[in-house]
Amino acid sequence: MTRNLILTAAAVLLTLPATASAQVPAELDDYWAEISRTVAEGDFDGYARLYHPDAVLVAGGSGSLPIEKALAGWKQGFDDTRDGKAEAGVDFRLSIRVNDETTAHETGIFRYTLESADAEAVVALVHFEALLVKKDGRWLMVMEYQKEPATDAEWDAAG
Repeated sequence: MTRNLILTAAAVLLTLPATASAQVPAELDDYWAEISRTVAEGDFDGYARLYHPDAVLVAGGSGSLPIEKALAGWKQGFDDTRDGKAEAGVDFRLSIRVNDETTAHETGIFRYTLESADAEAVVALVHFEALLVKKDGRWLMVMEYQKEPATDAEWDAAG
């Protein structure tokens, strides 16, 4: 049974086009740049539009939840940024990028920062994976897996 499963998996992998991860479309780079822009500007609606309506957030040891619940929890931070009460930013360093014309699996580290006058500055480095699909000409995230904290050394090495 196990041998058959391994052979089946190997056969599937061998049928993938050799170019599946050879070239990352500029559109995917633009997708991550748009996430950075929306976070920095506090553009909550723009940020929410980057997720598929049925997307799921998997948060390390905390479990999983529909993206709409995660977005509801993040909204105040976006509003504070938009209103000038806080400064936020997110940068990405992607280490594994597997894609074709309509699907992508991206792996890397993100660096999220948040500063406000009434709270201590936050810097979070997080290993993550994302699954995306291209629908109606737009890339949408269907799963965001925030795995575990990353170190400064890992961030530097990913650069």
